[in-house]
Amino acid sequence: MNKLIASIGPVIQLSFVPPDVPAALRYWTEVMGVGPFVAFDHVQVDRTLYKGEVTEIDFSIYLSYWGDMQIEIVAQHNAAPSIYKDWRDAGQDGLHHVCLVTDDMAKTRAVMAAAGATVLQDLLLPGGGEAIYVDTGGGPGTIVEVVKPAPGLLEAFAYIKSLADGWDGADPVRRLG
Repeated sequence: MNKLIASIGPVIQLSFVPPDVPAALRYWTEVMGVGPFVAFDHVQVDRTLYKGEVTEIDFSIYLSYWGDMQIEIVAQHNAAPSIYKDWRDAGQDGLHHVCLVTDDMAKTRAVMAAAGATVLQDLLLPGGGEAIYVDTGGGPGTIVEVVKPAPGLLEAFAYIKSLADGWDGADPVRRLG
């Protein structure tokens, strides 16, 4: 088995957990020209483990695309233990994590273990999806998220990408629904 993390697949997402989410959204839309961002307020998951302990994170995400690269902005609304809270508490800024997609989470976990990476956070997603966030030991910005998508998630990503293709700058943050 290839124990290199890159063997899992390509990076599909760059994720940020900024201290000021509205300012980050303005930066990405007005300076970088990335948008529109689609807001997913108060994301619901089936279960979250942080460092092996159950936690209840109240968080929102904002997704858009810069070409083929997904850009994610994360806002945590409560003080529950999480990778996001630790990041903010440490005063970190910049790239928080990258995301890969897998169809085999058992193989992914084995690759991560062989590479010496440590699972920090583990989510069970509605509909049968799963996500893990691992510390690869490289310092700030080197957390890797790997998601095994629930049915419909990749189609939702494709829809968000279609909004970004040829975006004219109007309505920079949108809520679906």
